[in-house]
Amino acid sequence: MAGIEVSSSLLFSKSLPSLHYRRGIIGATINEPRVLMGPVSLPKLSTRDLVEEMERRNVRYIIATTTILENDSISSQKTQNYSRHNTKSSDPQVIAKLYAIMEAVADRVEMHKNIGEQRDNWNHLLLTSVNAMTLSAATMAGLASTSAAGASLVSLKLSSTVLYVAVTGLLVMMNNIQPSQLAEEQRNAARLFKQIHGQIQTRLSLGKPDINDVNEAMDKVLALDKAYPLPLLGAMIEKFPSKVEPARWWPQQKRKQGLGGRIEGNNGWNRELEEEMRQVLGVLKKKDFAEYLRLGGKALKLNKALAISGPLLTVLGALGSSFVGTTHSSWSVMMGVIAGAMATVVNSMAHGGQVGMVFEMYRSNAGFFKLIEESIMSNTDEKDVERRENGEILEMKVALQLGRSLSELKHLAASSTRNREATEEFASKLF
Repeated sequence: MAGIEVSSSLLFSKSLPSLHYRRGIIGATINEPRVLMGPVSLPKLSTRDLVEEMERRNVRYIIATTTILENDSISSQKTQNYSRHNTKSSDPQVIAKLYAIMEAVADRVEMHKNIGEQRDNWNHLLLTSVNAMTLSAATMAGLASTSAAGASLVSLKLSSTVLYVAVTGLLVMMNNIQPSQLAEEQRNAARLFKQIHGQIQTRLSLGKPDINDVNEAMDKVLALDKAYPLPLLGAMIEKFPSKVEPARWWPQQKRKQGLGGRIEGNNGWNRELEEEMRQVLGVLKKKDFAEYLRLGGKALKLNKALAISGPLLTVLGALGSSFVGTTHSSWSVMMGVIAGAMATVVNSMAHGGQVGMVFEMYRSNAGFFKLIEESIMSNTDEKDVERRENGEILEMKVALQLGRSLSELKHLAASSTRNREATEEFASKLF
């Protein structure tokens, strides 16, 4: 193409109109400079060169687009293969069973929670009723001693005796079932069922559950049902056992590899960690477990003494009130009034102080330490480290269960090693 020459001379001259205001006139004029445009030369482009350049660009674009599409196809194929592999590795029937167990566990949580609230209400209502009836019977026995012989004396004596007999029957029932202890059992059961529910959710979120997970979840649910039964008649836990035993709500520990997998070829275990776990286990047995069994025994003895004293005092009150006015001595009146006052104090200590609940708390805490003990022993006794739970994960679990950091757990094991006779420190910092 030939060159193009453009030459022009432009002259612009404008003048802004004057702006009139009320107080004056402002005028403005803008004179624009002349703009001169010289010749502009464009390079010569041949048609052949232009076609070749377009073809080169076309080829590069096609190659880049093909590469991108191939990469996308390979990535999509890998994703489909991975999804297909995960689908095949997870049995839908196993997942359905785990969800069915989760639904049953959630239902049990609500059942135990509601029944626990109901039995806690029993404790408050029965204690209030028993104390009101006992004080009323003592008051009537005192009034009967000031009344003249006749209908008023007989009615007061009879009313006081009937109230004492009724209170004795209620106390025998309350002391046998221990409503405060029943409420604590249901609270523990609700908490532990929530724990099972969370464990099943965790197993499903990690993926690839198998039939062993289903059997393990079933065993845990049935063991917990047995440990904390709902009915009162026939299946109720013995409230005054001859020997204090820790609560047990878990099935037999099975040796299996945990969810952590293997780390550094030894599944997270070494000689130092095994020795640390054994030292922690020794402290648990000697200090925490033994201490809570001892405290549970003391709470049981106190509860037995209070459970016998309450009905015995109300029986004495009934005898005293029945003899008011028949003898000239004051022993009957004193027995009817003082026995009623003492029975109120004893019942308030037993059921208002919830001694049965304290005993159950000590028993469940001892069971908690027993569970940690079995968990550690089931791993350290296993010779094949690949069948153990991952050592680092087990160490972290034990530290959290005892309310300690990892460094504090190591310090506890080291101090136990130095002082082989006895250590004053307890393993647990939670309770």
